[in-house]
Amino acid sequence: MEYHGLEWLSLAGRQTLCTMAVELGAKAGIVPPSGEVAEHFEVPAWLYVDLTAEVAREVSIDIEELEPQVAQPHAVDHVVDLSEVAGTHVDVVFIGTCTNGRHEDMHAAAQTLRGRRVTSGVRLLVTPASRNEFQHALADGTVSTLVEAGAIMTTPGCGPCMGRHMGTLGDGEVCLSTGNRNFRGRMGSPRSHIYLASPRVAAATALTSVITDPREVM
Repeated sequence: MEYHGLEWLSLAGRQTLCTMAVELGAKAGIVPPSGEVAEHFEVPAWLYVDLTAEVAREVSIDIEELEPQVAQPHAVDHVVDLSEVAGTHVDVVFIGTCTNGRHEDMHAAAQTLRGRRVTSGVRLLVTPASRNEFQHALADGTVSTLVEAGAIMTTPGCGPCMGRHMGTLGDGEVCLSTGNRNFRGRMGSPRSHIYLASPRVAAATALTSVITDPREVM
């Protein structure tokens, strides 16, 4: 599995892509080095994809034709169109960690939440991926927008994604997360349920307490 046109992607983002590629069944995920990485480090030739290599099958997907996607409990590849799970009640919405915790992710959520409030009964937790991403979000007002909407900001890092601190799930709780894992017990109780979606879907869901298509609240 290979990825192209990802010069903007951070090192953490590239590592996440490769990890998810393996979880989807690939033997390896290769993101060819580019940009500052290629400029500052000596990159071995074997890390580059051979564009002339023969492949067994190519799959092209027009993402413009897709509606938002959601992974259902308890597997990352149990993916359905959002419309199939729309209306599912959630107790916790989590935005952040190493996956979807970048400045642009928090900013996307803030755009949906601007001037609005998280609905009663839903906890919205936001964990920046790093101190730098947190600082960027502070500088342009993204953090203030999130906080004014009712979000709880945590310190940068893993957050509740790893099920150890800063908002773990209790028995029977349902979470809509932008993280990269939704295995049973991943975020706390083995009797909780985790759905995975994008930051915009997460923000829309926080406004309604049910899984919501962000296009319906814009």
